Amino acid sequence: MSALIPPHGGGELKPLLLTGAALEAALARVPSLPSLTVSSREKGDLIMLGIGGFTPLSGFMGEADWRGVCADMQLKQGALAGVFWPIPITLSASTSEAEALTVGQEVVLRDPDNGSPLAILTLSERYSIDKAYECQQVFATTDPEHPGVRMVLEQGEVNLAGQVQVLSLGEFPEQYGELFQSPAETRAAFAAKGWKKIAAFQTRNPMHRSHEYLVKIAVEVCDGVLIHSLLGKLKAGDIPAPVRTEAIGTLVDRYFVPGTVLQAGYPLDMRYAGPREALLHALFRQNYGCTHLIVGRDHAGVGSYYGPFDGQHIFDTLPAGALQIEPLKIDWTFYCSECGGMASSRTCPHDESKRLLLSGTKLRKLLSEDQPVPEHFSRPEVLAILREYYAGLEAHERVEVKLSGHSAR
Repeated sequence: MSALIPPHGGGELKPLLLTGAALEAALARVPSLPSLTVSSREKGDLIMLGIGGFTPLSGFMGEADWRGVCADMQLKQGALAGVFWPIPITLSASTSEAEALTVGQEVVLRDPDNGSPLAILTLSERYSIDKAYECQQVFATTDPEHPGVRMVLEQGEVNLAGQVQVLSLGEFPEQYGELFQSPAETRAAFAAKGWKKIAAFQTRNPMHRSHEYLVKIAVEVCDGVLIHSLLGKLKAGDIPAPVRTEAIGTLVDRYFVPGTVLQAGYPLDMRYAGPREALLHALFRQNYGCTHLIVGRDHAGVGSYYGPFDGQHIFDTLPAGALQIEPLKIDWTFYCSECGGMASSRTCPHDESKRLLLSGTKLRKLLSEDQPVPEHFSRPEVLAILREYYAGLEAHERVEVKLSGHSAR
């Protein structure tokens, strides 16, 4: 494993999940401690801390780190001062919840889905934040219609900082089995395969032909590709993780050379932060052992809040050494009837009348409205899985999918 890219921050992986006697001792303290129920987003962040995906963090950020990350994407406190970080990792509480706690106290953090203990926080700081400032810096907008902005605006008024001891990974190991892998596990898999140059493909959608094409470009220039699916919560109308990962597995089995890709999943909720989230996606993929992140059109975007390639351009603004992982930048991709296959703006000389532009939003809209999907949009085996999912939805479960921004082209 030493031949792989080092984790972010230059040290070893830093998983915060307790095991063995340490876990038993911590669980024994739980009944006597005050508790706080976390949000879905905070649950995902906790589990990433537990598996080492957020190395080198040791918990939720204090005010100086929050401000530094918002302002210039740098941690500011203690031994990690100067380390690059693009999005605040914070824990919120209401004013009354925060006032009931004392700095230095241990607090049980509970699962929002079933109330079980997820972690123990040692409270080091309480502070209020300027939510509008955070939203403008991270999302480049304060529009409450933006799902990431709405998430911040709806959180508690006070942030709680401190180191965490993670007690559980929630439902993810049981629900997803071998698909749910920690950075240590993907690194071990890469080492066993002899891979050193590895690209990560980030997806919150089932893979259509453009996605397949992006991954195959990376297969050509890397030892292998990690197809890395988001397993946490998305916005209404997106396709659930079990359906997405089944569709991706079928695509891999039928259309990829065995041994060229590895499918895995990670536990975060989507933030839809566009360029800043592209940087976060790169950072934790470095922890998973990847040397490159595939960055195509509208990476981690939503609606028309970001330019189609803002997620690529932001990498060019980073100071030297901020990240060791590199972006693998790929232009617009589409099916060209004149070329007779998949192509990109860099390889196809034909005009837009010959091009079938593909997007996950377009595919969801067609499927949710029971409309025919154009030939060459997705593989038939993938469409069969997705159509079965939509056929099982009641009318009230179908969310209207609107085309806007780049997905509307």
